[in-house]
Amino acid sequence: MRRLLAALALWLIALPALAQDPATLIADRVFLSGDETLTAEGAVEVFYKGARLTARRIIYDGTTEQLTIEGPITLIDGTGTVVLADSAELSRDLTDGILTGARMVLDDQLQLAAAEMARVGGRFTRLSRVVASSCQVCPSNPTPLWEIRARRVIHDKQERQLYFDHAQFRVAGLPVFYVPRLRMPDPTLTRATGFLMPRFRTTTALGPGLKLPYFFAIGDSRDLTLTPYVSASKTRTLEYRYRQAFRTGTVEVNGAVTRDDLLPDDTRGYVFATGEFDLPRDFTLNFAIEAVSDDAYLLDYGIDDTDRLASGVTVTRTRRNEHIDARVFRYWSIRAGDDNSVLPVLVGDLTFQRRFTPRYLGGEGQFSFDLHSQRRSSSVATDANGDGVTDGRDLSRATASVDWRRNWVFGNGMVLSGATELTADFYSISQDAAFPGTVTRLTPSAAVELRWPWVKAAPRGGATHVIEPIVQLVWSPDSTDAVPNEDSQIVNFDEGNLFGFNRFPGADRHELGRRVNVGLGWTRYDPSGWTLGVIAGRVFRQKDLGQFSAASGLDGTTSDWLVATQFQTADGLDIINRAVFDDSFDISREELRIAYAAERYDVTAGYLWLVADPTEGRNQASSELVLDAGWDMGRNWRGSLAGRYDFEAARATRASFGVAYRTECATVDLSLSRRFTSSTSVKADTDINLSVILHGFGTGTDGRNYRRSCAR
Repeated sequence: MRRLLAALALWLIALPALAQDPATLIADRVFLSGDETLTAEGAVEVFYKGARLTARRIIYDGTTEQLTIEGPITLIDGTGTVVLADSAELSRDLTDGILTGARMVLDDQLQLAAAEMARVGGRFTRLSRVVASSCQVCPSNPTPLWEIRARRVIHDKQERQLYFDHAQFRVAGLPVFYVPRLRMPDPTLTRATGFLMPRFRTTTALGPGLKLPYFFAIGDSRDLTLTPYVSASKTRTLEYRYRQAFRTGTVEVNGAVTRDDLLPDDTRGYVFATGEFDLPRDFTLNFAIEAVSDDAYLLDYGIDDTDRLASGVTVTRTRRNEHIDARVFRYWSIRAGDDNSVLPVLVGDLTFQRRFTPRYLGGEGQFSFDLHSQRRSSSVATDANGDGVTDGRDLSRATASVDWRRNWVFGNGMVLSGATELTADFYSISQDAAFPGTVTRLTPSAAVELRWPWVKAAPRGGATHVIEPIVQLVWSPDSTDAVPNEDSQIVNFDEGNLFGFNRFPGADRHELGRRVNVGLGWTRYDPSGWTLGVIAGRVFRQKDLGQFSAASGLDGTTSDWLVATQFQTADGLDIINRAVFDDSFDISREELRIAYAAERYDVTAGYLWLVADPTEGRNQASSELVLDAGWDMGRNWRGSLAGRYDFEAARATRASFGVAYRTECATVDLSLSRRFTSSTSVKADTDINLSVILHGFGTGTDGRNYRRSCAR
């Protein structure tokens, strides 16, 4: 009742001025002095227009409509700004006045401590003799990692900007540099024109250098970032990034223009552009533009490891029972030794897929239609002997296919499946004397499959075992019309295609002949959370039609054994192994992947072994190890390690190491990487990068996850 009367008394006194937006006051004691002065003491709280003020004592003068406040004072304005002060004199609406011994906290990150603070018009806050930092300061360590000292700071609440006069930047208490004027965004601002944090980079080829980006906010939907890059090797580079958001999509353009002493007579550079737009009738349009001045530029400047550029446009639509994909692309290889005049440069594709349920047959069917066309710029044709020269071959293909599959489940748990597929191809081939101008082929296939899963569950919460033998009989013709092989040169034999009509990855080759696919799967589900699964199988053929190489594991009338194993645990460990070997245990393919993600560290490692296979463009065996790991070295330190090692060449191809130091107020990231390989266009190179980010300026850098308490 006493607090209610106090609030009512303040409202009655301030009634003429507060008719539109009344304030609410709650206090332990409230008393009147004369007719115009109200004093509130003890746990005082004032609520007004979303703002909340707490203090030890407040005196309200009804004549001047001013508040005299004795602290400790806490003012929360409802927009993420908190003001702490010893004493204050404020207007009735809390928007104007002076606070002494004040500290302002923006978005629970950036702190500005001042001898005096003035609030003007509810928009500006002026601070005198200021120390600004987002670092946690404790009595045991009163010096922040970084701070900005200034004679005066003005915070523009409307524009969300901070203006520093005579600013001095300090690291661990030591002055680093001084600027007479400095403008920075407050933590609530997403985008603001101005300099971004610099980045230091040094490489073997370019030497030490500095990147200093400048960001232009061009309205709410566009921005431009220009980054001058200057290094000791006299490189003069201007990097740029342009982004724009539209009502139905986005566009982003990245690129650079360079003059350096690596190619002193040339202007070098690159441009990568991407865009995505929503079209009517659920269609989506994507486009990409990729161009570079020379083959070595992307690696010289650490931009991208890609060795093939793709520029084109794609239109897609995916619905529940339908998928449409149309695309036209220009490809350009920057790999050493490639000749783009004999590679398919211009490629167009159209794909239509429709899923349906036959009315009388049941099951599920799918109809697919594909158009494919590719052009080489070379006009050289195959000689009359047909020795395989394909320098100038161009072709177009139209493919229509329909497939159907249905399952029947018997009372004993057996699953019988029937499937058919019919594919029709029409080829138009030019500049290749080994093939006629047009080729038409029809490839039917049919399959019968029997599965019998057995399940055994141990009593009283024990493990569950599932064993499933599978036998599949597939029929296809033994021969078909010959066509060029452009998209089916590399075949992977794995558990995903052990039971399938076609193990070739593309449309130019169909697996032919009668065959039996046999497999056995076993899975153990442990109640403690781990799972172990193994599947083994092989292929038996009536005839060896010579479609597969020995390295694929599918050649001959009897294929190699395929054994795939996966082990998963509840705490994040995942091990996958896939091996292809013959009856003598000679391995033609071995893949191992290990991934583990824990609270403090994560690691991913992979190993791949492939025998030599000239038909796949691999003249020698391949044996490579890949590693990528990261671990927390302490509360604020994190390390990372990545690399690739070629056992056949007995050398590393890539290696990198990084250390990052993260606190609530800053992130320092140092990385070292080395590329050991070289070619006619690029040399082995070492790259060192150093970046520093100060948290608390702009919403892109938030260090609150690393905030510690003074007790730790």
